Amino acid sequence: MSVALEIKDLHAWYGESHILHGINLSVKKGQVLTLLGRNGAGRTTTLRAIMGLTGRRKGSIRVHGVETIDMPTHHITHLGLGYCPEERGIFASLTTEENLRLPPLLKNQRAKPMSEADIYAMFPNLAERKNSPGTRLSGGEQQMLAVARILRTGADILLLDEISEGLAPVIVQALARMITTLKSQGFTIVMVEQNFRFAAPLADHFMVVEHGEVVESFPASELAAKQAVLDVLLSV
Repeated sequence: MSVALEIKDLHAWYGESHILHGINLSVKKGQVLTLLGRNGAGRTTTLRAIMGLTGRRKGSIRVHGVETIDMPTHHITHLGLGYCPEERGIFASLTTEENLRLPPLLKNQRAKPMSEADIYAMFPNLAERKNSPGTRLSGGEQQMLAVARILRTGADILLLDEISEGLAPVIVQALARMITTLKSQGFTIVMVEQNFRFAAPLADHFMVVEHGEVVESFPASELAAKQAVLDVLLSV
């Protein structure tokens, strides 16, 4: 499998605050990587730095082999990246269908843009609420819509920030099925997650971030052996 996303010695700043201190990671096409860690550890900043949404960045970020460290966000996106932030970013004045149709197609599509019919089949809740304004959607429906918008663009690398947070178990299960389906279709996914029970069966690889550094990195096959270490690092 080819490497979809590779980061070497990534440093990132917000103003004068040095947040990331030499992050290294590599994700192959079709894999799911989960970033674990306490709040404030630097996981969300890692996703934002990949998208060029932090301040100064230093190091190397290669997307499908293309160096992006000096690229603006709108150029990075067109390499096939889709970012779903924790705040979701649903437009309250637009309907579900209008929100879904809003993002443009990427210039360099590596995945076939998912049709509205396929999205509604994956998320039946959205089909039922397609004429409802964003303010009328539940938290779970907003989360589904935020992910669905990315799938409409033709992105093949998905950066998902805490998509299970605060949602009902039935919605979390639907999101887990979605990730399993997307992985089987060749999508590459990097997830920031606090919900370890949600992430554990989905990921191929885990990394623990602490104080802006990767302090543990291991494949899913070593998860059981690493449990005691994770309990300490994550204060479970």
